[in-house]
Amino acid sequence: MMGAAKDRVEIVEVGPRDGFQSVAPFIPTARKIAIIEALYAAGIRRMEATSFVSPKALPQLADAAEVLAAAQALPGLEAQVLVPTARHAERALEAGARHLAFVLSVSERHNRGNVRRAPAESAEEYARIVAMLPEGTGLRLNLATAFDCPHLGRIDEAETLALLDGMADMAPRAEVALCDTTGRVNPAHVQGLFTTAMERFPQVARWAFHAHDTYGLGAANTLAAWNAGVRVFDASVAGLGGCPFAPGATGNVATEDLVYMFDGMGVATGIDLSSLAAVAREVAELPEAQTGGRVRVALAARACIADIAA
Repeated sequence: MMGAAKDRVEIVEVGPRDGFQSVAPFIPTARKIAIIEALYAAGIRRMEATSFVSPKALPQLADAAEVLAAAQALPGLEAQVLVPTARHAERALEAGARHLAFVLSVSERHNRGNVRRAPAESAEEYARIVAMLPEGTGLRLNLATAFDCPHLGRIDEAETLALLDGMADMAPRAEVALCDTTGRVNPAHVQGLFTTAMERFPQVARWAFHAHDTYGLGAANTLAAWNAGVRVFDASVAGLGGCPFAPGATGNVATEDLVYMFDGMGVATGIDLSSLAAVAREVAELPEAQTGGRVRVALAARACIADIAA
């Protein structure tokens, strides 16, 4: 299924949320907004701008309302925000959010560690959020540990599908993202689960994939999801966001790596790689930032060689 020029994917830039939350020193709000604006200038048109969570639990995102307002001021930018509970969804809506992304884990142990609830209880929270959404509000359902759990290892496909059995009809227009939380998944697993899920839940409007690059398979797994028919992919500029399950390893798949891959396949992303790489270099300079990806480094090396040759 290699792409022709008419093929297109939507890349969701998650650096301002998933990436920033992994950085311990507080990033000044003005700098966060400047990075968001630079990503927008590079062609990003969908972004997970922030998350509404407890400021005590995650002080890096305590400025969520201010960051969201700045992101939503950019014409044509779809700014989604992550929420783990109905209470935080209410906060996000009060702040003017127009696209919510709800997250729960397939793994009960992981879900209890994150939100102190069983997955079934989180599913009830999702139903409450669906009921409170104003008309026209976008919604995504993120299934974390859909493939693998850091505590339990590989998640049985039946467990992921069973959770979706009870949730897919709650909001059929919602986008459903299967998330590789640990980065330990492989392309065969990714393609197989998406193929099965798409056949089982034809009512789901759109599917998305959230990849990690812990073992260097982020782009390969993304391609596997593409081959299954997925056209929405999460990525983080400069691969920002460490993996807590493998200290020292990279976390999120780098946005510039996916743009390079899809560009080479003739698949449109709407993102200018050169401009994006410049933002990635800036993001890599954030204090204590844990970054990854290959394309940013390769492009810098190529530019250096070109300067020497000149």
